[in-house]
Amino acid sequence: MMENKSSFLDTIFQLRKDGSMTIFSDLKTISEKEEKDAEIYFESEFEKERLGFLSDQIAFDKKAAVWAAKVLYHSAQLYLIRKDTSKNLDQLIPHFNEKQDVSAILSADLSLRFLPQIVVALRVADPEDILLKILEGILLKYHYSGVGFDLNLENINWEVELQDKTYRKLYLERIVEKKAYQLAEIPYINHLLIAEFGIYKDVFWKELKIVNK
Repeated sequence: MMENKSSFLDTIFQLRKDGSMTIFSDLKTISEKEEKDAEIYFESEFEKERLGFLSDQIAFDKKAAVWAAKVLYHSAQLYLIRKDTSKNLDQLIPHFNEKQDVSAILSADLSLRFLPQIVVALRVADPEDILLKILEGILLKYHYSGVGFDLNLENINWEVELQDKTYRKLYLERIVEKKAYQLAEIPYINHLLIAEFGIYKDVFWKELKIVNK
């Protein structure tokens, strides 16, 4: 791993290493070098996780990975530092305007999987916080990273959403890992899970109901 003296990189490394983060006392601009270092780091992390994909067809999306890391970092900082920041939220938490395909979803997930923790903290602090609405919107769009979190996904066409075999496999695995009943009891997903479990359903998830719809 590259040596660094960057609050941005330190935050991301620490979070992915042990699930904790240090909140620094000021908001600093992320440099091009920091973004490049983050890109190298995330590509390495993506390659490690790709071993579990059972597919080599999904490429790393560096733009999505760096965007998501910046969203996560700034969200954590903004939880505590809010003086004169509301007018800059669009710059600190920008939209991702590139293509949202499976590569982008899985690359962004390297960071966005930690975003629900920040959203929970913001909900407790101020349910009307405009930042909260922005982050919830990101999780609605990148809901793979929010599996197990309370999201309103009733308008999703799951047959279309999960048409990629690798993404479908990973999505189902995360539902089982998080014991996400809200998702697991959606008829289409429930049928997929039961088919995957086969006769070992009670071994994998005994409490899950079989939805006959």
